Amino acid sequence: MSQQFDVVVIGAGPGGYIAAIRAAQLGMQVACIDEWKTADGKPAPGGTCTNVGCIPSKALLQSSENYDHAAHAFADHGIKVSGLSMDVGQMLKRKDKVVKQNNDGILYLLKKNKVAFFHGKGAFAGGVAGAWQVRVSGKTEEVLTAKHVIVATGSSPRALPGTPFDNQRILDNAGALAMTAVPKRLGVIGAGVIGLEMGSVWRRLGATVTVLEALPAFLGAADDAVAKEAQKVFAKQGLAISTGVKVGAIKTAKDVSVDYTDSSGKAQTLNVDKLIVSIGRVPHTEGLNAAAVGLKLDERGFVAVDDHCKTNLANVWAVGDVVRGPMLAHKAEEEGVAVAQRIAGKYGHVDFNTVPWVIYTSPEIAWVGKTEQQVKAAGIEYRTGSFPFMANGRARALGDTTGFVKFIADKHSDRILGVHIIGPMASELIAEAVVAMEFGASSEDIAMICHAHPSLSEAMKEAALAVDGRTLNL
Repeated sequence: MSQQFDVVVIGAGPGGYIAAIRAAQLGMQVACIDEWKTADGKPAPGGTCTNVGCIPSKALLQSSENYDHAAHAFADHGIKVSGLSMDVGQMLKRKDKVVKQNNDGILYLLKKNKVAFFHGKGAFAGGVAGAWQVRVSGKTEEVLTAKHVIVATGSSPRALPGTPFDNQRILDNAGALAMTAVPKRLGVIGAGVIGLEMGSVWRRLGATVTVLEALPAFLGAADDAVAKEAQKVFAKQGLAISTGVKVGAIKTAKDVSVDYTDSSGKAQTLNVDKLIVSIGRVPHTEGLNAAAVGLKLDERGFVAVDDHCKTNLANVWAVGDVVRGPMLAHKAEEEGVAVAQRIAGKYGHVDFNTVPWVIYTSPEIAWVGKTEQQVKAAGIEYRTGSFPFMANGRARALGDTTGFVKFIADKHSDRILGVHIIGPMASELIAEAVVAMEFGASSEDIAMICHAHPSLSEAMKEAALAVDGRTLNL
């Protein structure tokens, strides 16, 4: 006999489990289905982000950064290190522990909020009497019935045509996180978030890393000033980046050879031991049985939704990577909460213009709102203000003075249009800009706020002051 719920959520990634919890908090009977599993077959909720994305990559970035500091920065602090070595197995063990802690934490939160969790693959099984039936295929098969269904099935890595992932030599994000030894030569196709972060991890540990990017500009989504600074810093670190390339044949024999044409049109070949392919992700709808129930997908394969995350089917919603918009965990969470609120007859809020972007390289890169090139293209009159971390006392004490903070504000109203940061703890500093923009703040508002001294956040205040030419410490 089918089990009855108010809401069934398919997927327990950031969008799915958060939607389930919020719906339960609002008094609904909720089920959440997820098929991720550990090596021994146990549930591993959290989706790509927790299992092979945001969380494990940050764990490896932290480990590799500690190693890099010990090798290159500790001496400045009077700390002497001899016989330094890297135990990659222990690094991966720690990463796996961090992932498991997050898996277990999500299971605990679902239980605490009385969300029924089903381990298996969820798929539409049809509709009956104003409700939807969802089949769970796991160790056993069950059918759940609910008035509302939230699709939160996430995304999958995009492979190069004719070059499938084997995660031995041709690696996706999961393979890049699981290398048991540092490769001597590492190739990365795609200079996006995943490519740069994974390239940074293994470069710090001793790999020679070459990044090939098809687009003519490096970090085209970022502000031009930030992108130029990042490319300069990464090159100095030894990360070789080529833009405007056209990748051709990829062969695997003793090593991996990548034929490509560089930006000048010259034929080149890159030979590496491992190749990470990070050319984007595609929405994951395989096995959802979307066609059978008439769930509409758009021309790119995403579940088609309106501004409120409603699909073309009554009481069927979709959130996160499987729908339009940035493929970011925090965007998925916000959509999950908003949908739960809407189902309960309450207001749901998601503002794409104030979704922060972060790249956890060293230096970190973060931004929110419009870039200067976007503002120019829109014909908006604006002013900018920048402040370098070189002039920030806390950054000097940290020994990390790379980068700057940049504010973009409307010339007439002074309203903040965008904030762009490259430098230490950019991922944390950007939150102040997000709050400011959500409240419709001006650069003057930030300039007038007292910031603790010494702190990295003072660079935010100084950049805001710089919009009006009133920088105090430069």
